[in-house]
Amino acid sequence: MSEQGQERDTGAGRDLGPDDPRTVGDYTITGRLGEGGMGRVYRGRSPGGRPVAVKVARAELSADEGFRARFRSEIAAARQVGGFHTAQVVDADPDADPPWMVTAFVPGRDLGRTVAEDGPLDAPALYALGASLAEALTAIHGCGVIHRDLKPGNVIMSDDGPRVLDFGIAHALYDTRLTHTGTVIGTAGFLAPEQIEQGTVGPACDVFALGAVLVHAAGGHAFGEGPPMSLLYRAVHGEPDLTAVPDALRGAVAACLAKDPADRPTAAGLLAELRVHAPVPVAGPRRADAPAPPDAEPVRAPAAAPAGPAATPAAPAPTAVAAPGPVAFEATPGRKLTGVVGSLIGALSAGFVTLGSWQTQYAENDAGASLRLWAPLVLAAFALRIGLALARPHTVTVGAAGLTVRSRRGTHKDDPVVTIPWADVIAVSRPPVNSGPGVKLLLKLRWGAPLPLPRQGVEPRSPDWVTVTVPRPMGTATTTLRKEVREAVARCAPHVHVDYL
Repeated sequence: MSEQGQERDTGAGRDLGPDDPRTVGDYTITGRLGEGGMGRVYRGRSPGGRPVAVKVARAELSADEGFRARFRSEIAAARQVGGFHTAQVVDADPDADPPWMVTAFVPGRDLGRTVAEDGPLDAPALYALGASLAEALTAIHGCGVIHRDLKPGNVIMSDDGPRVLDFGIAHALYDTRLTHTGTVIGTAGFLAPEQIEQGTVGPACDVFALGAVLVHAAGGHAFGEGPPMSLLYRAVHGEPDLTAVPDALRGAVAACLAKDPADRPTAAGLLAELRVHAPVPVAGPRRADAPAPPDAEPVRAPAAAPAGPAATPAAPAPTAVAAPGPVAFEATPGRKLTGVVGSLIGALSAGFVTLGSWQTQYAENDAGASLRLWAPLVLAAFALRIGLALARPHTVTVGAAGLTVRSRRGTHKDDPVVTIPWADVIAVSRPPVNSGPGVKLLLKLRWGAPLPLPRQGVEPRSPDWVTVTVPRPMGTATTTLRKEVREAVARCAPHVHVDYL
């Protein structure tokens, strides 16, 4: 079911019918936004008054456990990608009757309506659109997810750039239980040949759909118009019609629409090619000949310069931008001592045993002699352990290169220092349960990134999650530490999506 047609925040959606709910969970329904084969999408309000999009499955699908599994997959996919490229998941209940999911409301028109009302996009806007969609697909594929139904109706032109919506039939790449060979799922005219013939899907299918979306945004149709079966046949056996695409962009679009998936660029490769021409994405592109908005100030011609030799403007001196400095989070001495309470208790116990072993009379081989021999060594070992704990504490450093954890010790004689590069991190959030005096971070790694070995403060979770414990100094509130960590990550790794910590 598509979340297409999310209009700008100027009022409620279409009127509600008698079979439409008025509330879903704690959310008030104010209008209908769209409808599809899986259910309906409503405009609603959160308990605090924020606009949200509420996706409600059809009632007859509630008894289908296979559908509930796909619905859970949709929720997991949207949560993995995060809110930068999609609509952030706010709440969900896949076990409800019927199942529902709530996302942040994305104001704007879908791409299909934008082209229909404002006309085709010009070359700069097409470059910006292509770069934004390629960036979104790079993030989606990096999470091990494929969309499977990228089309103009699933692209919302929001104020901060295009958003890719509707993960209703998106599946995790590694979740083969929900992929059925021979089943064609998607929209004719945007399906790749391998989807149509074999029912197989992969990241290259989304790249094919991106090429068809760019043709549509340019005012054309990659495989013409007509019945769906005609479009499917042309996609497999015909050549795409790229006459509407500007010459400068035609080569990149043709590569996306290649019949062989191996001949298509990856989303990351396409992004590298397009961003050179479109460094800043646009949210709502207009045609080049579209009139200026009525509140725009008139452009005045500059005053004529006095006659004289033309002065050559001096080139501005390059400004060096310093990399953000690292921020270290280390336990204070008071907090360090709390970590060695067990050691102190052990030392006191050994001392009491030593005192009890000093007796005036004992047998030649009794336990007292052994205790008097080994107790000083045990006390020295505990003292050494306390000293090492104070001299080398558990420290987490947030730097430009990555997040470095320095443990008091490693496991299995591993190096106690580990760095998780920001290039491997997609998102940072908080785990469901946070125990202990520190603050735990849940890092979502890109698909295929190596997991670090377990250490103190570092707990890898297969397949691509890592929990990192940030020590909290004595006297520092947990909320203050969370804010400092959030600001440090945002400054050192602006590309990483940071959820509420």
